Amino acid sequence: MKSVLFLFATLLTGLGSALAQTPLHTDKGAIWALKTNAVYWATTTPNIGAEVRLAPKWTLEAEVGLNPFTGKNDDGSYGKSLKHFRLHPEVRYWFCEAFYKHFLGLHIPYLIYNISDVKLLGTENERHQGWGTGVGISYGYQWVLGKHWNIEASVGVGYLYLDSEVYPCANCGTKVRDVKKHYFGPTQAAISAVYIF
Repeated sequence: MKSVLFLFATLLTGLGSALAQTPLHTDKGAIWALKTNAVYWATTTPNIGAEVRLAPKWTLEAEVGLNPFTGKNDDGSYGKSLKHFRLHPEVRYWFCEAFYKHFLGLHIPYLIYNISDVKLLGTENERHQGWGTGVGISYGYQWVLGKHWNIEASVGVGYLYLDSEVYPCANCGTKVRDVKKHYFGPTQAAISAVYIF
């Protein structure tokens, strides 16, 4: 896991250096933005994101989400739970200009999770505790609502490597097995309110 984080930091540093060769103030466009994802809030996950312009058509975005709710019962068993921490950095190329209309992105998500009894995620009657990372591509569009407000919609697909320990929901302490999973599919869905600075 340390090597994955080191690789991620190295990639971001190198990409930031390469893109930063163009000065930020070459035109009068927006420099940075704060945002929050309504789709992510629908999973009871508070989240916030920030995006900074690296060049007229390039931005770097990072979204952080934390769902602290465990679903743990008084007897030590677990009910439905989506407890997790997610970091979702993404480099974006805008077809028109930063923070306006169509963009393509490359993201490298990282998550730590403790999910239990969610049939849609394959954890029915089980609790999965572990971490994951991967890579994906996204497409999005941003609509200008006013001087400082935009709405953004985006979707992404990619690959995730998930490494977890599996426990029965009825007992929080007895590990059943280890699971290493390779996932290909949706990695991002967002409808975000964006405040532009």
